[in-house]
Amino acid sequence: MQSPSLSRLQEETARQNAEGLPDRGRKLEGREAQRNVGPSKGAQKAMVLVVDDNDFVLDAVGEVLRQKGYIVMLCADSREAMGMIRAGGVEAVLTDIRMPNVSGLSLLEKIHEHDGDLPVILMTAYAELHTAITALKSKAFDFIIKPYRPDHLAHAVQKAVKYYRLVKMERNYRTRLEEEVSNRSDELAGALEMVRDMSQELVTRLTVISEYRDDDTGAHIKRMGLYAGTLASELKMPGDFVDDITFAAPMHDIGKIGIPDSILLKPGALTDIEFEFMKLHTVIGERMLVGSTHSKMQKAGIISLCHHEKWDGSGYPRGLKGGDIPVEGRIVNIADQYDALRSRRPYKIPMGHQEACRMLLEGNQRNRPSHFDPDVLGAFKRAAPVLEEIFEKHQDQAR
Repeated sequence: MQSPSLSRLQEETARQNAEGLPDRGRKLEGREAQRNVGPSKGAQKAMVLVVDDNDFVLDAVGEVLRQKGYIVMLCADSREAMGMIRAGGVEAVLTDIRMPNVSGLSLLEKIHEHDGDLPVILMTAYAELHTAITALKSKAFDFIIKPYRPDHLAHAVQKAVKYYRLVKMERNYRTRLEEEVSNRSDELAGALEMVRDMSQELVTRLTVISEYRDDDTGAHIKRMGLYAGTLASELKMPGDFVDDITFAAPMHDIGKIGIPDSILLKPGALTDIEFEFMKLHTVIGERMLVGSTHSKMQKAGIISLCHHEKWDGSGYPRGLKGGDIPVEGRIVNIADQYDALRSRRPYKIPMGHQEACRMLLEGNQRNRPSHFDPDVLGAFKRAAPVLEEIFEKHQDQAR
């Protein structure tokens, strides 16, 4: 049976959407504007901060998250919210976009000035979708459209908390290892090997988070690295380049972690505005990776941003053309196209190897040879038998 708070939330958000404005007149009378809601017994104890000036929203969101086992901090004022964040312990933030004094977008900016990794989920009415697009470009982690479904709300918070904990794990592990290496130079070689192994595992785990939310699989991740390394070798690229792109290519779609489930998992055709959201996964992925000082991660950022650019300039997000597209993006583009044609999806059956190659080399209404770098297309043709072997060898067990 649906709870009274959730029923009141649906009535309230429906009224707000009809009016196009949030309720500014209701005061938080008879209670504290800030409350703690404890987690369910034995559940995961991640702390989530919810910021909204509407008491119906706070009550309902707090109830949903408490039932999922979270410690929930509720706050009606974004200025108070920053004090709670600075106090430490918060692992994800949900905030309304429209609030008095300081807006949700301004709060997003202040949060990332304090902690650039803390995921912020925006709560918005449908009429504010264009504002949500702007927010995603400003590094908002996700957004939820009112009136929201409790399962979507809980899932968005779960993936935000997982992301934040993995980022903190990598940061803490790297700090500890660097300190140990500086103090014990005689163990330098072993420690550096440990850092490399740990980084590889953490990258794989971060990538898997995005793959949980798509039709892609663990086998797809591995195939993408092998395809890219094979094509780079066929192009006679240096050995370091081959190693780097083999490592980085599996992260090409990591930005999908920031695309709403309602769009990413939609079984039918996307609307124009939904497709614009989908395109943002390239920018989101690049921004997740661009700050790294390591060449492999930098290459992954380039790939994430450019793997949908096309040689003739018809791709996205920047519409780059010809040699302006980094070669990493040109290689991963055709590798991703080949694997997509070979793979089963809810909306299509898989193609055989010969049919997929013919589609890419000869083209049809959707795919044209002019989309690909001629040199990379030639390398693809020469390496086609090896690519077929990679696809057949690396399959998920359930296939």
